[in-house]
Amino acid sequence: MSLRFLVRVLATLLLALAAAEICLALHTPLPWIIGPLLAVSLASIAGAPTASFTPLRNAGQWTIGTVLGLYFTPQVVALVAGVWWAIALAIAWALLLGWGFGRWLHGLHARRMPHVPDSSMRATTYFAGAIGGASEMTLLAESAGARTDLVAAAHSLRLVVVTIAIPFAMQWSGLHGLEVNPSTVREVNPGGLLLLALATAAGGLAMRALGRTNPWFMGPLLVAMSFTIAGQPLSAVPGWMSNTAQLVIAVSLGVRFSREFLHTAPRWLGSVALGTVGMLVLCAGAAWLLAWATGLHPATMILGTSPGGIAEMSITAKVLQLGVPVVTAFQVCRLVAVLLLAGPMYRWIYQRK
Repeated sequence: MSLRFLVRVLATLLLALAAAEICLALHTPLPWIIGPLLAVSLASIAGAPTASFTPLRNAGQWTIGTVLGLYFTPQVVALVAGVWWAIALAIAWALLLGWGFGRWLHGLHARRMPHVPDSSMRATTYFAGAIGGASEMTLLAESAGARTDLVAAAHSLRLVVVTIAIPFAMQWSGLHGLEVNPSTVREVNPGGLLLLALATAAGGLAMRALGRTNPWFMGPLLVAMSFTIAGQPLSAVPGWMSNTAQLVIAVSLGVRFSREFLHTAPRWLGSVALGTVGMLVLCAGAAWLLAWATGLHPATMILGTSPGGIAEMSITAKVLQLGVPVVTAFQVCRLVAVLLLAGPMYRWIYQRK
């Protein structure tokens, strides 16, 4: 790791911090995510030497996973367990929606890219449409012979569109402060915080050793949940740590973009952006139906079923107080299901004799 790289990381963090402060002054939703995300993305596209330090991103996920785990009191767990059938429906909906999005992309671009073999094009559009983690879907796409650059670009753009659109929509609609079961841990206990940090770090290391996806989010989340369910939450996490975690996560998303990104099949990126907006509308409709069936607030269901990332949607729920545990449960279960089923579904649909 060179001094030049460290200077680039520091400069990127300072840019992100300045953007967050501007968003705070403008009272935008999720200022610690949206400001840094927009600033770093635009700087990266403009050719600035932005950089993200992976350990900082991991620390951000570690912090957010711990914060969210503190919401899972026994009462909340009982509430989430009572809507298991809704979570199952949301998973089925996500798989169907991702497949439909991929079919739509194939219909638009198969003829426009005659240089791409048909089998490769089908794999590309299928995994680009799947509502899963960007890195995991790209790896699955590579094993199926897809154009991984197009798949990675589609997921990066989808995540940014969702992360920006939903918080603004929630704020403009006035949907916030509806948390029914807020976190019961509000005081910071230095000794308890240290013990919580050590325990959740061990959880992250264990998940990484097991080769699990998002280990620095899932490990701390499960460990913090265990303490909270047992009635021993130990300590709250200071607000400044949560804000810093949001900032470094936003930076890690923003540096994915580059000047070359816009030259990667502009029509492909345009159709992905348009399709993402369409998915948001369809997910909003499905969320209203689930809200009617479960009695949960529609805003909570919108975040739980939206085609965004776990951390980003859960942070949105936390900041706007919109049912953090329910949103987290829906997003985590969907991610696990898509990771397990996306590959077998592709083989069953497209590779049968």
